[in-house]
Amino acid sequence: MDVSTCLKSLLLAIRQYRNNRSAFNASQLQKHIEDVSGLKCGGVLFSGRVLPSECLSGLMEVAGDPNTSHALSGSIISLLAQFASDGEAKEALHSSYNFTGTLAAIIHCNRTTPEEPLVLQCLNVLQRLTYNVRTMNRASHIHELISFLMHHVQSSNDDIVKACLGLMANLCRHDVSVQSHIKSQSNVKAFYRDLLNFLGHNCLTVVIFALSILSSLTLNEEVGQKLFNAKNIHQTFQLIFNITVNGDGTLTRNYAVDLLVDLLKNPKIADYLTKYKHLSVCLSEVLGLLNSKDPDTASKVMELLVSLCSVPVLRKLVCETVLRPPAPRLQPGTRRGVQARGSEPSLALVHWVTSPLDGPEQCYMQALSLLAELFEEAIDSSLCSSAQSFVELLLQEVLVLLQSPDSTEGDQLLKKHCLRAGRVVDFLLVLCGDDALRMLVSQRLSPEVCVSQVELLLSYNQDLSGSTCTTSNYQLSQMCSEVVLKTLELMSYLRQQMPDMEASFYRILQDQRMVTPLSLALTSNCRELVQVALRILFEAAPLPDFPSVILGDSIAANNAYRQRDGELSIRSSSATEDVSFMGKSFPIMHAEPPGSAHQSIDSLIEKLQSGVELQEKVKDVHMSEIIDVYEQKLSALACKESRLQDLLEAKALALSQADRLIAQYRCQRAQAEAEARKLASLLKDTERKKEDLQTELKDHLLEVERLKSDSQQLLEHNGRLQAVADQHQELKGTYNQLLSRYDKSEGMLKDLQAAHISLTQQAEGLRKTNEGLKRQQERTLAELAEKEQQIKGLKTDVLEKERKITGLQNDLKRQEEQIHEMEENISSLRKELHKTEQARKDTSIKASSLELQKSQLEAKVEKMEEELSKHTQMISMIHSLSSGKLKGDVTANLSL
Repeated sequence: MDVSTCLKSLLLAIRQYRNNRSAFNASQLQKHIEDVSGLKCGGVLFSGRVLPSECLSGLMEVAGDPNTSHALSGSIISLLAQFASDGEAKEALHSSYNFTGTLAAIIHCNRTTPEEPLVLQCLNVLQRLTYNVRTMNRASHIHELISFLMHHVQSSNDDIVKACLGLMANLCRHDVSVQSHIKSQSNVKAFYRDLLNFLGHNCLTVVIFALSILSSLTLNEEVGQKLFNAKNIHQTFQLIFNITVNGDGTLTRNYAVDLLVDLLKNPKIADYLTKYKHLSVCLSEVLGLLNSKDPDTASKVMELLVSLCSVPVLRKLVCETVLRPPAPRLQPGTRRGVQARGSEPSLALVHWVTSPLDGPEQCYMQALSLLAELFEEAIDSSLCSSAQSFVELLLQEVLVLLQSPDSTEGDQLLKKHCLRAGRVVDFLLVLCGDDALRMLVSQRLSPEVCVSQVELLLSYNQDLSGSTCTTSNYQLSQMCSEVVLKTLELMSYLRQQMPDMEASFYRILQDQRMVTPLSLALTSNCRELVQVALRILFEAAPLPDFPSVILGDSIAANNAYRQRDGELSIRSSSATEDVSFMGKSFPIMHAEPPGSAHQSIDSLIEKLQSGVELQEKVKDVHMSEIIDVYEQKLSALACKESRLQDLLEAKALALSQADRLIAQYRCQRAQAEAEARKLASLLKDTERKKEDLQTELKDHLLEVERLKSDSQQLLEHNGRLQAVADQHQELKGTYNQLLSRYDKSEGMLKDLQAAHISLTQQAEGLRKTNEGLKRQQERTLAELAEKEQQIKGLKTDVLEKERKITGLQNDLKRQEEQIHEMEENISSLRKELHKTEQARKDTSIKASSLELQKSQLEAKVEKMEEELSKHTQMISMIHSLSSGKLKGDVTANLSL
């Protein structure tokens, strides 16, 4: 059964159970939950589609219902707990579906029976779900959950105590609102005493949980200053390093590393760690964990090392320890094998950097961040010379990571590639800070890798701009833009050493797709990104085909979007129009029909014309009355104008954006048509060249056939020589048999001589046998001499055959050289074709710029025509008024 069918059946079972909560419907729902649990459908469940979202919402509702049985709730929690380790699924459960609030509600409903297995299950799942995630304060029953945890840390059940402490450590970490709520409780002092008592617990996991909670709550208070003072902090360091190295499980190691990372943010404790006497030994032990095969352990160790690099003294120590030359291995029996365990942490870093793209993301990301930190320190402290061989090895592996992934793998893999490529480019930019390392990078990196990287990201960014804008698409677009700009900055650094890189760099800068990354970066709130964009813009602005006008429009659109977004956020309570975000790089467009602005303008013109017609009908009215009518009309139109002004202002920006898009589309269409015509002409030329090359290819194929027949004859001759060699091997075997017989005869002779010494009475018989043996030996020696002569004759024959083989091989080599010369001629023809293709691209770019100027002039002519029509209308109105006045005077004279 496929995933879609299972989800449909599950949704039907949920609806049946909500309509009728019978035992049969509950068993059917539980059966469907077990079926879904057996499928690997995490990507489908959290894809945001309607069917999976309804299933998840229904499961949340059923699990959070107090009337639901514990078995059914446990099955639902077990199903959803499978996805708590996946990053995106965990975020969706936490934010979109409020799984945290559902579990807290279940615990709150069963607070009187904490020994229930369902409560322990909810606590364990909550601990996994809230690890390294900030809890939303609007989640239901969070305060009741905190009270439950504070009350049951003194439970007799060790599993409940451990789960409560771990969950409390997650909730307290980096969450000021939770910390304030805990400190405001009346039993907070008793809670502190319980945590201090846990520091002497025999389970290291409980000790780490208690220390984590105390550091979050009391680090800047009197209790924390006493707990983490200069006397006690060294014991804490030793405990953390022991747990990190020896470990009480991955969970305990993760919390120990998180505790040390949080403590290092305090300058006083960071200074204590620099004075810790066992730091170098502990650091060597920690670096030895990089050789572990567990990616979670390695990523946590690298996170700890990156945190240590935030302290200048510790960063220098880590750099010297990792980048030092490998020490000689100790002999067996040395002290605990400490140096052998962590002798080459740099090679372990290379291993984790080059881990597969679909593997654990934190491993290669943390490894690249750590390498960037280490080489920043190495460049500042002049340690690059000792690490140059390691840099050469590292560049061979790292530059492979910039190769574009397969486009059929999906957006998720491309997002991971974008993240890793950004870190790789950051690392290469760090290496370019040193002249010698920059030269190494320029020798290893090819311009084609950078160009393909930029082309991939620009194309994907353009696809994202054309699709429906969501938060994930906007974040991915910003990420792609940032990597593109960093890659261009790297190309700018290396263009002096690489002439091909300079040409590729300037060609990319004139691409119109560069408008989106530059506009997003220039309007970003990240200082480093703005500076990078300004440096690239400084290089691109003097270029002739740089789209500066489009860039200005995009920046203005982004600024207008930000301003409008701020106004809407202020007036969100009184806003009545629906707003849809058509793209983060474009302004806001209201959800009204596209032609509403034009319709309102047309209606205004019709009303003006109707007013004029009314004035023509009333010809006998006095001039003052006519003026009063016009004044009333003008005042009415002014009121309407004031009412329509807001709509016109809101639509003007959208219309300008639509005009820009239409102009871009026309430009691209004209460019595509020109390219198509040129491609058609080139296709004809290539067809003619193809026919010529086919005739040449037929001649070459005939020559290849002749060469194949010659090589076949040589192979047959080689087979005959192989048969002779086999016969030679057989003769060698017989010779070896004769030698073995000879050895046996010598052994028998020695035995007989010993018997002659020991048995003097049988000397005559032994002499006779000895003479017989001597005669046999002489015969064997004669036979051996004859065989040796035969072997020498065979050797001379083999040498003659080998000479013939070498002659034939030389003939074959000469023929292969002729084939190689033909291939070089073909490659030269391909290079000439590439040059003509490059010239065609340059002419197409110039033609596109001329088309753009033509479209701008046509737009100006249309505006002038519209103004001319308005003037003609005004003249006709004046003529009509003047004619009415003259007729009125004539009638007055006639009456007199």
